[in-house]
Amino acid sequence: MTTRTVIASLVAIAAAFGVAACGSSSKSSTASTGGVKVSSGTINGAGSTLAAPVYQQWGSNLKSQGITLNYAAVGSGAGVAQWTAGTADFGASDPSLQPADKSAAKKKGDPVQIPTVLGAITVSYNLSGVKAGLKLDGKTVADIFQGKVKSWNSPEIKSLNPGVNLPSTSITVVHRSDSSGTTKGFTTFLSDYSPSWKSSVGADKTVKWPTGTGAKGNSGVAAAVKQSQGAVGYVEEAYALQNNFTTADVKNSSGKFIAPSLDSTTAAATGIKVPSDLGYSAINSPNPTAYPIASQTFADVFKDVCKAGIKQDTAERIVAFLNDGLGDGQNVAKQLSYAQLPPDLLSKSKAAVKTLQCNGSPIS
Repeated sequence: MTTRTVIASLVAIAAAFGVAACGSSSKSSTASTGGVKVSSGTINGAGSTLAAPVYQQWGSNLKSQGITLNYAAVGSGAGVAQWTAGTADFGASDPSLQPADKSAAKKKGDPVQIPTVLGAITVSYNLSGVKAGLKLDGKTVADIFQGKVKSWNSPEIKSLNPGVNLPSTSITVVHRSDSSGTTKGFTTFLSDYSPSWKSSVGADKTVKWPTGTGAKGNSGVAAAVKQSQGAVGYVEEAYALQNNFTTADVKNSSGKFIAPSLDSTTAAATGIKVPSDLGYSAINSPNPTAYPIASQTFADVFKDVCKAGIKQDTAERIVAFLNDGLGDGQNVAKQLSYAQLPPDLLSKSKAAVKTLQCNGSPIS
């Protein structure tokens, strides 16, 4: 069985679990996870589609211990909105919380954002006869998604790939249609290299796309790219592997063309400055070995979970879920082709979990 087959199977199992988990009820037995003794029952999360396979698999692994995760992969924007509104126990967002997000959260309590894993945002293409590793830089990718580069044999692409036989196939752009942290990361990268993109489109979870077809979620973009010869889209690496996509090597800030991989994605968060609230960005990392479109992702919770309106047993299950994810769950992430947190950042995430409280008392 190939690595791609294993990853595809794990992603499919994780997605299936996310559906099957819905509607589970609490039980009276207890489980001990990450040093926290918890009552069996459910926790509800919502947000990032990039991180969905990881969180769903983490939840699946905890089910034998009585914890059932209901995770709605609705996109980072909708996930944060559900969390601040109190309809989700935790939010899942790829970008760090913005001032408006923090302001909304403050109505219930102090927000804490906990880095969990990293994912590579690949530039995936469906182009017969062209292998993986097509070299692209930030300006060229921006021009493609701005509709300025219209065919695969355009001079801009050919100049980066001497000796590669590029067809004259028209380029079909596929982008996200929902509020997406993956979009925020991708458009941030494009803005860093293209003044035209920065001034006319910008970087956000939703933007006004100059061209292309929209699809919902990483899975939707992957499906659309797969169905159209000449298509290009941005999807997290696990989804690219699941669909056997060819992906580009992208030029980083040190001038090196880097393929998306576990090592190059972890490198994006290695040795970078992390603010006190942990709201860092791995996009366009200065690390010379880093893949430049590597996305951080966070679990968003309230510092005093219970004062935010969540019951104590649910608060304990949230902490158990996070402890497991930052422990054995890092190896699970690797199996699903997500990059583990580098040791220094992992330590900061674990420390943040230890600050969580229920009515003023520590949970972990």
